[in-house]
Amino acid sequence: MFPAAFDYSAPATLDEALAILGEHGDDAKVLAGGQSLIPLLKLRFAQPSLIVDIGRIPGLSGVDSENGTVRIGSRTRHRDVEAASQLRGRLDVLLAAAPQISDPLIRNVGTIGGSVVHADPQGDWGAVMLAVDAEFVLRSAKGERIGPADGFFQGPFTTAISPDEVLTTIRIPSPSGARTGGSYHKMERKIGDFATVATAVHVVLGDDGRITRAGIGLTAVGPHNIKAKEAEAALAGQEPSTELYAEAARLAAAAAEPNSDIRGTAEYKKDVVRVFVQRGLRDAVKRAQGANS
Repeated sequence: MFPAAFDYSAPATLDEALAILGEHGDDAKVLAGGQSLIPLLKLRFAQPSLIVDIGRIPGLSGVDSENGTVRIGSRTRHRDVEAASQLRGRLDVLLAAAPQISDPLIRNVGTIGGSVVHADPQGDWGAVMLAVDAEFVLRSAKGERIGPADGFFQGPFTTAISPDEVLTTIRIPSPSGARTGGSYHKMERKIGDFATVATAVHVVLGDDGRITRAGIGLTAVGPHNIKAKEAEAALAGQEPSTELYAEAARLAAAAAEPNSDIRGTAEYKKDVVRVFVQRGLRDAVKRAQGANS
């Protein structure tokens, strides 16, 4: 199927793009890498009257860090996150998730910001953003605002972003020298498929070896990516142990809201969450214990 007819604009600056979005509102859609939007256009699930291509706007890509915060430009491609060696030992969950996103063709073109804003419940980055307590910098012609990942994902393909806004930067707290570890476990029918179930885990250890903070995000087991808050709370301040992992995994599975379908029953998917979170915590803590040792 071919897309419905639309006008096309390729602004050279962010301010120009924001002015166009402010004028057209819901009638316009932003194009970054296009790996999420173009299939929607071809299937006519999206029929905007205007496409605003931000692919040529400078300053929206790259990975850097400053004052204990990692900043990722929204137009950074999946492959560039995968290759960001400066994240090793700081945000391992990102490095674990990036190579599991679709296939190399998609990773070479698709962008992290486009995936986040697309908000597919089976998408990988949403769960990762929830696990690491990311913040999203949103710009419009009226100004800038910063919102947490928690609460950003509101339903299938629905987020807290306004039609006149562009996600410009993802900010993730990551103090230099902290003992951190992360993991991303994903079940898929074949390589490159969307997740049947996936879990993102991020932990920070204190000097005494206890877990000072834990983040757990779930993919494909609800109407949007889920933050397993009760499981996170159960881990905070505790000494790592097999029993602790098992209890947190049980709480994470309880937070899941999957539906039964051709990929498996709801009960089966909940149990996969339990197994993956338990495994992910073990792996993440091991990485954190080895950090800076």
